[in-house]
Amino acid sequence: MFPDFGSLEILLILVVTLLVIGPEKLPDTLRALGLWFGRLSRSFNSVKAEIEKEIGMDDVRRQLHNEAVMQEMQRIEDEVKGAVDPVTQPQSIDPASANSTPQEPPSAPKPTSEAELEARHARKLKQSTADPTDDA
Repeated sequence: MFPDFGSLEILLILVVTLLVIGPEKLPDTLRALGLWFGRLSRSFNSVKAEIEKEIGMDDVRRQLHNEAVMQEMQRIEDEVKGAVDPVTQPQSIDPASANSTPQEPPSAPKPTSEAELEARHARKLKQSTADPTDDA
């Protein structure tokens, strides 16, 4: 947007400005330039806000945010389902073992909701953290 000025170039511009305008008028000139840039910036922001309002930019932003949130929730749900219980994962059938003895059905039915998955995971955590010396 703005050209890339080096410090030497800016110093040269300031010296030429000081020589052309003079030290007496320089503060008034800089003040006037600041006012003009402020007005220009406000009018630009006003036009930008009006255009965004007309095209419904808030709705577009909200929709994009909601889609991003939904994708993140789906990713987390997939991670939780994959990490909670290997019973819930479909087991691949090895062709060599397909002719051998049939596999036993899982001991518990597969959970159908996240609440059941979380409850099963909590039970496993309790069982794994239980002190083995309590049974003795």
